[in-house]
Amino acid sequence: MIDWGQVALDLDAEGSALIERLLTREECESLSALYPLDPLFRSRVVMERHGFGRGEYKYFDYPLPERLAGLREAVYAQLAPIANRWNQAMGVEVRYPPRHADFIARCHAAGQTRPTPLLLQYGAGDYNCLHQDLYGEHVFPLQLVILLSEPGRDFEGGEFVMTEQRPRMQSRPMVLPLRQGDAAVIAVHHRPVQGTRGVYRVNLRHGVSRVRSGHRHTAGIIFHDAT
Repeated sequence: MIDWGQVALDLDAEGSALIERLLTREECESLSALYPLDPLFRSRVVMERHGFGRGEYKYFDYPLPERLAGLREAVYAQLAPIANRWNQAMGVEVRYPPRHADFIARCHAAGQTRPTPLLLQYGAGDYNCLHQDLYGEHVFPLQLVILLSEPGRDFEGGEFVMTEQRPRMQSRPMVLPLRQGDAAVIAVHHRPVQGTRGVYRVNLRHGVSRVRSGHRHTAGIIFHDAT
């Protein structure tokens, strides 16, 4: 059972929170096995062609696989109060409805109609540059990353990394120690931090270090859709 209270505390403190064993090994392998099935996806991105790194990923088309669709709805419902609290702290007027379907309706009304959950595939030498998954005007400030492969068995290297840039300070690096089936809830763009003179916002990015050997698969659940 997920301790969402602890997830909220970790997000407030670090901009990330680990959820251990969100998926079973069988669920991870079933999701990874979808990667070659092109009719399930709306597009494929080869990262090197765009300067994003090395490796590739595919965005699912609607309807999403049942397990991902269920997680997208259930996790959003737990994260929406955190997102609203963050926006209030940072002086952002946007508020998020309790139901994911209502937020997606808001995205679609603004022309953000393309689904954003994705599968990523890395081989030896591949990596993902530091980035932010924004995609349009309507951005939900948290997202979910699930490691589908097992470090030390399926691949070596390939650590999930984040950086945090605070005003007038050097960037802070973070490495999230994921195992197969573990998930990370991470800040997409900004998060609030309490300083001596009040709350200020910090900027976060995430990526994947170079895979030294083997193959690595990841699922990403982004809660807003894309233009």
